Amino acid sequence: MAGVDAANPVIKVVALSGSLRKGSYHKGLIRSAIELSKEAVSGIQIEYVDISLLPLTDTDLEVNGTYPPEVEAFRQKILEADSVLFASPEFNYSISAPLKNAIDWASRPPNFWAGKAAAVVSAGGGFGGGRAQYHLRQVGVFVDLHFINKPELFVNAFQPPAKFTSDGDLIDAEVKGKLKEVLLALKAHTLRIQGKH
Repeated sequence: MAGVDAANPVIKVVALSGSLRKGSYHKGLIRSAIELSKEAVSGIQIEYVDISLLPLTDTDLEVNGTYPPEVEAFRQKILEADSVLFASPEFNYSISAPLKNAIDWASRPPNFWAGKAAAVVSAGGGFGGGRAQYHLRQVGVFVDLHFINKPELFVNAFQPPAKFTSDGDLIDAEVKGKLKEVLLALKAHTLRIQGKH
């Protein structure tokens, strides 16, 4: 795990996007979070992990306690992380199939989500992906993730002024400020869970 220097712990965060689209706003939120971690939020290191290559969850793929190589690599990333940043789109009032698939794979015995701090951000129309966030929190209860309660970040991506470019890059200063607050809260929550705060 990260955070070996007790005086200046570095929180190792894995970031997952539930949207696979190239110009995804959710990937844009993660890119912005990574930039903020380098410029404005010290002591936090964020790594984006692509979940698009994971096969569909199928226990027939588990052989003698091992998993397919892509799954093993993904599970290892989760195991080594201190906490998780989810960027979760809302599909039909719920989380996306790719994100649920990733969660299911890493929850197979042994459950690598257990005991980790987590935060979730989203973008979309209307409620800005809020229903997906609340559904993800329900899933988190079962897999023993510990989500920050506040601040919450729901970005209404379609209400002027523009929040993202056509490539999905976040350009709204107010949203960036709120995203920074989420990262600071995730860092503090992680340190509390680890008994270092």
